[in-house]
Amino acid sequence: MRHQFLFLLLCATFSCVAVDSQKTLSPETFNNEKAIIFKANDGQETDAFEGFIMVDENRNNAKSRKIRINYVRFPATGTKKGSPIIYLAGGPGGSGIATAKWRRFPLFVALREHADVIALDQRGTGASEQMPSCQSDFSLSLTEKITPLKVTNQYRQAAIVCAADWTKQGADVLGYTTVQNAWDLNDLRQHFSAEKISLWGISYGSHLALSAISLFEQHIDKVIIASAEGLDQTVKLPNNTALYFQRVQQQIKLHSELTPFYGDIVLRMQRVHQQLQDNPIALQLNKKDASVLPFLFQKHHMQLLASMMIADPNQYLAMLLNIYRDIENSNYQSVTKILERGMFSDEKISFKLMSMAMDVASGITPSRLQKASQQAQNGLLGNLLNFPMPHLNEVINGLDLGDDFRQPKLSSVPVLLLTGTLDGRTYVEGQKQAVAHLNNLTQIYVVNAGHNLFTSTPEVLNSMHQFLNGEKIERLEIKVEPAFIEHLKQSL
Repeated sequence: MRHQFLFLLLCATFSCVAVDSQKTLSPETFNNEKAIIFKANDGQETDAFEGFIMVDENRNNAKSRKIRINYVRFPATGTKKGSPIIYLAGGPGGSGIATAKWRRFPLFVALREHADVIALDQRGTGASEQMPSCQSDFSLSLTEKITPLKVTNQYRQAAIVCAADWTKQGADVLGYTTVQNAWDLNDLRQHFSAEKISLWGISYGSHLALSAISLFEQHIDKVIIASAEGLDQTVKLPNNTALYFQRVQQQIKLHSELTPFYGDIVLRMQRVHQQLQDNPIALQLNKKDASVLPFLFQKHHMQLLASMMIADPNQYLAMLLNIYRDIENSNYQSVTKILERGMFSDEKISFKLMSMAMDVASGITPSRLQKASQQAQNGLLGNLLNFPMPHLNEVINGLDLGDDFRQPKLSSVPVLLLTGTLDGRTYVEGQKQAVAHLNNLTQIYVVNAGHNLFTSTPEVLNSMHQFLNGEKIERLEIKVEPAFIEHLKQSL
């Protein structure tokens, strides 16, 4: 309901209603395109073009095969048509086309007043050509106590087997890197006969945008990114997790009725982790087929669960805080309920080529790996926030892009960065470092927003419009209410 409300509010504010008139269609079409009626998940429709380009799977291999990259183009509606705006989904592995069908549909429609807006399915994702998922012969027991070393070894062996399997099926695994992904954007620019392109991305999409800036700055007009992930930030620093929970704690302290129930969050998490390490909890999970799945709930399960639930300050963060509180009080109903959604299973370890390979290729510098490893020893979530990295670091020979890739280059491209102060995936501290090399940067802090902040308030879209119009943005702080607070109150 909240997303529906935001959609209606955005559309009412910025006139981003669906269009059923051919007047909005650009007379210009490009190779491999066809006109479609694009339908969002909530039933909204607009005119668009569906197209594709063919690119080398691996530009470093002279014998590389061609793979198909799909997109949907929403034609510009404004009187001044700027550089095409290409949306870069996060993940890695997210679908730009699927994102356009979901809650960000109003933004795609609204930004057409500046230029064509492209919902891109990056190589190996969504409607673009991709290899089937690989299921290995390796698995992790759900009923035995497992060490972190065992988890790492099983995942590394599974990754090696899957890489070999994809190779046998004809894929060039070494082609699935952020550099190859970035050069696809330049091929797309040429496909549209554009001198420059503008980029709009989030999370891994910002990582991809920063790579493109390093590779071909001269062909990039403007860049809008949110929840920035730097070129050496595939693995986030564990110490920043504690700082994040301190910010969460500060919000709770503003509500006196909550303080007695939640106390010191970090200390409670540490106590629960120690409890689970010493005495894992034997649970019985009800499956959809009415069978029962025995589950030994351990420390690493709790840390992984937390890693999945802290991206945004919404109902999931509230659920997580209640799970910690309940476990400490020997109440396991809340954790059982969420585990029954299937977050962990006894199935074999599986991977998708694009999402696994992109992270392994972007890798981590030795100095950052040493720092992250040291911090993980006492970190709240250990080294599991970005699982399965750094566990798979350098697991596939020749895939890692090297430290030169991870060293950003100075740039004067105009960049707008939107940072949520309660982002639990790309922390505030890391985002500041991610863009330190950009000398034409405008950073807006969306106070109390999380990782997925584009639709947190209409003010975000306002700032995007201003930036694309070349206007100076005066308001560098936008405040929203953290939704998790209300959810905590309702749970009391």
